[in-house]
Amino acid sequence: MERMYHMIGENVFRICLRYMGTRFDAEDMLQESIIKIYSSIGKFKWQGPGSFRAWYSKVTVNECLQKLRKKDILQDGIPIENVDGLFTEPEEKEIERIPAKVLQKMLCEMPDGYRTVFNLYVFEKKSHKEIAGILGINEKTSSSQFFRARKFLCGKIEEYFKKSDSQ
Repeated sequence: MERMYHMIGENVFRICLRYMGTRFDAEDMLQESIIKIYSSIGKFKWQGPGSFRAWYSKVTVNECLQKLRKKDILQDGIPIENVDGLFTEPEEKEIERIPAKVLQKMLCEMPDGYRTVFNLYVFEKKSHKEIAGILGINEKTSSSQFFRARKFLCGKIEEYFKKSDSQ
């Protein structure tokens, strides 16, 4: 078990941090996720290289989502056309100039609902319909949370470049 922890612990922690937002909450979820992975190892089915990582990542994401559902993290959906303020998305080459740790920090600063929907949509490749089913919300709530997450992140990126340019 110790060897497996050393093998997967860092990856599991990164997933937890991406969903939970704070180091403290991520450390709690790391522990809960590792316990769930150990206790569920009999359910794992080898399907080739990468299958174990995919399986434990899914277990970890599900543990995080279960915890976040209990916190009632999502606001009611506001149709996108009623959300104030459009924003300009930075180009991919600009984003590539930002260190990974800085981007991680920006994601962690998002409100829980924004971050959860953003993670499911971007990293887990879920549709808004699937996200709605997973989180027990409607599709409009999912899409408005994603819109707000993008707007939030674009604002953080803009701030980052303003600070960088002024230094």
